Amino acid sequence: MHASLTLHSKATSSPPPGAHAGTSAPSDPAPRKSRVAWYFLAGLLLLGGGGTAAYYRSKGSTKPVAVTTDVAVLKTITQIVTASGKIQPEVEVKISTEAAGEIIEMPFPEGSKVRKGDLLVRIKPDIYQAQVDQQDANLVAAKASSVQARAQMAKAQEDFKRAEDLFGKRLISDSDFTASRTALEVAQATYENALAQIKRTEGSLSQARDQLSKTVIYSPMDGTISSQNSEVGERVVGTGSFAGTEIMRVANLVAMELRVRVNENDIVNVKVGDRTVISIDAYPTRKFSGTVSEISSSAQGGGAASQLAAMSDDVTNFLVKIRVNDPGVQLRPGMSATADIETQTVENVVAVPIQSVTVRATGGLTTEELQKKAAKDAENKSGGSLDAAAEKREARRTREVLSKVVFIKTGDKVRQQSVEVGIADTTHIEVKSGVKPGDVVVAGSYAAISRQLKEGMAVTIAKPAKEGEKR
Repeated sequence: MHASLTLHSKATSSPPPGAHAGTSAPSDPAPRKSRVAWYFLAGLLLLGGGGTAAYYRSKGSTKPVAVTTDVAVLKTITQIVTASGKIQPEVEVKISTEAAGEIIEMPFPEGSKVRKGDLLVRIKPDIYQAQVDQQDANLVAAKASSVQARAQMAKAQEDFKRAEDLFGKRLISDSDFTASRTALEVAQATYENALAQIKRTEGSLSQARDQLSKTVIYSPMDGTISSQNSEVGERVVGTGSFAGTEIMRVANLVAMELRVRVNENDIVNVKVGDRTVISIDAYPTRKFSGTVSEISSSAQGGGAASQLAAMSDDVTNFLVKIRVNDPGVQLRPGMSATADIETQTVENVVAVPIQSVTVRATGGLTTEELQKKAAKDAENKSGGSLDAAAEKREARRTREVLSKVVFIKTGDKVRQQSVEVGIADTTHIEVKSGVKPGDVVVAGSYAAISRQLKEGMAVTIAKPAKEGEKR
C-alpha cells in the first residue's frame, strides 16, 4: 500500500517549470502505468495471503487413516493350547534278557499278537545247564559229607561217655578224659559245618536254576510285538544288576495315547480331563477325540538334565499324555499328530477380533513411541547407558504403564477405549469390560492399530484389494 501511495503522489505533482499556464499539456501515460503497478502488487499480496492460509489449513488437518472394521458380538470362546507329538501305546513292555548267550528260538515275528505266558525268546542254555549240574553234584557231595560227619559225631559221643565213666572210677588220666571231650566237640563242629555246606550248595543250585530259567522269556501280557531288535542266531548280553540287550517290545495297541510337549507358558492352563481334538498326519481327513490323562510334574530331562535346562535359555517343555478315545482305525506307534487341547470355555461373552486389541501407554503413546522416549531418556542420563538393574526396572515400569485398548469407530473418527480382556481362541478374544455388543471396532490393518491410530483420529474404510492386486 505504501508503494501505491507513493506512485499516486508522483502522478499528481505540479507541472514542470517553464510550462505555459494557459496552454493544455498533452495527455501523460504515467497515471495508467501507476494503476497497473498497483493492481500487480495487490494481486501478489492476495496470492501470498491465500497460499499461506492454505498451507496452515493443510498442516492443521490430517489425512484419514484407511482401516477395516468388525462388529463386537456375543459368542462362545474356547481357549486352545496346541502341541505336537507322537502316538504311542499306553502300555508297552521292553523285553530284555538277564542271561547272556545266543538266541536259538523266537517263535513270533514282529507284529504278531501274543497271549500272556507265550514263549517269546529262548537263549542257548548249555552253560547255565552245566552250572546247574555242577551245583547239583556239589549238593550231593555236601549231603554225603554231612552223613559222614554225623557218624563221626555219634562215635565221638560214645567214646566220651565211656571215658567219662572210666574217669569217674579213676581208671583213666585227666589227659585221656580231656582228649575224649575235645574229639566230641570237633565232631559236633564238623557235623554243623556239613549242614551249613548243604544250605550253601542249595543256594548256589537255586541261583543256577534261576539263571537257567532266564534263558527262556515268556510274554508278560496280552498284546502285540510292536518292535523286534534281535534275530535268531544273534548274541545278547545281560546281567542281574543292569538292563540287558533289548530284544523286543510287547504293547497293547488297542489303548493308544498321544505324547506331546507343552510349553511352560501354556502348561499352567492344561489340566487332567481336558477335552482334546487330535489330528493325525496319516489320516488328514479325520479328527479324533482325546482326553488329557497325565501331566508330568517336572520339565523334560529329569534330574541333572532338568537343572541344566533351568540354567540355560532353552525352551522348557512338559510332557503331557493324551488318551485317544475309540479311534476306530489302526494306529501305529510313532505316528505324528497334533493336539488342540481345550483348556477353558466361556459362553455368551462379548468378543472382538484378536488383532483389534492393542496396547497404549499414558497419553496414547504406542509401544514404538514409548521405546523411543525411553531411549532418549536413557541417552540423557549420565554415562549414556543404563545398568542391567535399571533396565529391568525400566522394563517393568513400561509394562505397568501399558494398557489394553481397542479403537471404536464413531462416525468418521475413532475413540480409544480401555478394555479388560479374558481368554481367546484362534480368531476372537473375550472382552470383559469396555465394549458392548454391536460396537464397531477397528480390525485392521496391523500397522494402523499398533502404530498410527490415536484418540479422535479421522478414519476411512479401506477399499478391498482387487483380484489382480491379491495375486
